[in-house]
Amino acid sequence: MSQYYNAKRVRNLFDPQSVELFRLSRSKLELFMNCPRCFYLDRRLGVGRPPGFPFSLNSAVDTLLKKEFDVHRATGTAHPLMRAYGLDAVPYQSDKMDEWRDSLRRGITYHHPETNFVFTGGVDDVWVDPAGELIIVDYKATAKDGEVNLDAEWQGGYKRQMEMYQWLFRQNGFQVSDTGYFVYCNGQTDRKAFDGKLEFDIKLLPYTGDDGWVDAMLVSAHSCLMADTLPAPHADCDYCAYRGAAAELEG
Repeated sequence: MSQYYNAKRVRNLFDPQSVELFRLSRSKLELFMNCPRCFYLDRRLGVGRPPGFPFSLNSAVDTLLKKEFDVHRATGTAHPLMRAYGLDAVPYQSDKMDEWRDSLRRGITYHHPETNFVFTGGVDDVWVDPAGELIIVDYKATAKDGEVNLDAEWQGGYKRQMEMYQWLFRQNGFQVSDTGYFVYCNGQTDRKAFDGKLEFDIKLLPYTGDDGWVDAMLVSAHSCLMADTLPAPHADCDYCAYRGAAAELEG
C-alpha cells in the first residue's frame, strides 16, 4: 500500500462507537452523494480516492479575486462588477471572513445534533444587501468558447455547494438570501498573443438555491457510516467500476 493511503488511514476516520464530534466537510458530503461506497471507504475505512492534481491557475484567480473584493470590503463600497449588474450589495465586513474561507482548518461550521457531525465548508465570499441579508458567493474559473452558464449536468455540484454554504450560514443564525452568485471568470483564447498574461471575461451568474435537502442528507451519510457493511456503489461511479473491473481480471 502506498504512503498516501497509509497516511489516509490515520486521519479523521469515523468510529461508530465514539461519542466524540466528527468533522465532516462539504466536499465529503458531496462525495457521499456521488458514491456512498467511495464515501464509506474514505471516511470509515480510510481508503480515499487517488488525489487529483491541483488547479493552480484556478487557485490564483481565487486569490486575486479575494484581494480585489477585500479592497471594497475595507471601504464598504460596491465592487464595479456589482454595479455593472445592478446588484445593490457590498462585500460583508466580518472579523471571521478569513476563518470562513479557511476550509482546511476551520471554515463556517455547525454542530448537527442528530448526527454529532461538525459540518463545515470554506466559502469564497459573502456579500450583504441593504436589508442585512447575506449573499453567498462562489468564484469559478474556466476557459471555454462562448458564454459561461450553469446549464451543464456536472455543474449540479456547484449548485449543491452553494446550497450547503447557505444552509451553514442559516444554521449559524444569519439571514441569508435564497439567491447566491457565481463570479465566473472565462479565460479568453481569441487574443492575438499570450504576451505573458491571460485575460478573462467575468460574468456574475445568479443562482436561487434550495437547501431543504441538506439536513436529511447529513442523516443519510451518518447512517451509511454507522453500518458494518459496504454500501452499494453508485451506478455511474468510475472509481468503483475501475476497481471492479481490475479485481475481476486480477482474480
